[in-house]
Amino acid sequence: MSASRPPIAPPTTTSTDLPSGIGPLTPSSDQVVVLYVIVAMAVIIFGFWNVPVVRNFINPLKLFTIGWHELCHITAAILSGGRILKITIDPHVGGATIVEGGHPGFVLSSGYIGSTLLGGAFVLAGWDTLVAKVLSFVLGVGLVMPLVLVRDKLTIVLTMCYEALLIGFWFVDHGQALRWYCLFVGVMNILFVVWDVADDRFFHKTNDSDATQFSILYPRIGAHVWATFWIIFQVASLAGFAVLGIYAFKLTKEEMDAQAASFLPT
Repeated sequence: MSASRPPIAPPTTTSTDLPSGIGPLTPSSDQVVVLYVIVAMAVIIFGFWNVPVVRNFINPLKLFTIGWHELCHITAAILSGGRILKITIDPHVGGATIVEGGHPGFVLSSGYIGSTLLGGAFVLAGWDTLVAKVLSFVLGVGLVMPLVLVRDKLTIVLTMCYEALLIGFWFVDHGQALRWYCLFVGVMNILFVVWDVADDRFFHKTNDSDATQFSILYPRIGAHVWATFWIIFQVASLAGFAVLGIYAFKLTKEEMDAQAASFLPT
């Protein structure tokens, strides 16, 4: 008499087991929503960046974006042996860093490159709650730091409101709301050249865009060529980070909540 075989459990499926015909770069239905939201946020930011009165409501996020951009210039200037003479960070006239010495090309290009890298990190947070939780601490500190140079009471009050919103989003749907907050900040940073050039070209802000500064540094190439180059660079970077997000964070909402619960569960 032969011994009976123990029952064998059927194989379990995981989020990495993709349905037949669906590749790792094919977005899930939830990820398609993120792609649409990125486009919608870009349009909203472009409108809010310069529309009178309305633009005041995103001043804290503009200061964070401009402040980081200028910090990249400052860091590059110091690393290349330059000296900082003056720093301006203003949500309406833009930012400016006056440098003596250093490597001009390196200092100037560091602004758009730095904005792209930070923006890319926050865009990735739009695909995963755990990443959003971690980067919320960066955002929390970054919102407060520009207040050292700000005296406008409305901006200070709005900054406190944005900080409160950031904290409150930790408790909305297990931190899922943080994804959209971080994604908005990510789009604002990674497409900074668009707002910067639009400010300079159409709204004639006091401080020139970096594209204009490049044309001054390299006069054989016009400002419109530099603007086109950097816009293509940042749009391509946004597309690249979106593809990376689709590939790296193909999780269901339940799996994302479980993963995020490993870090300060709410």
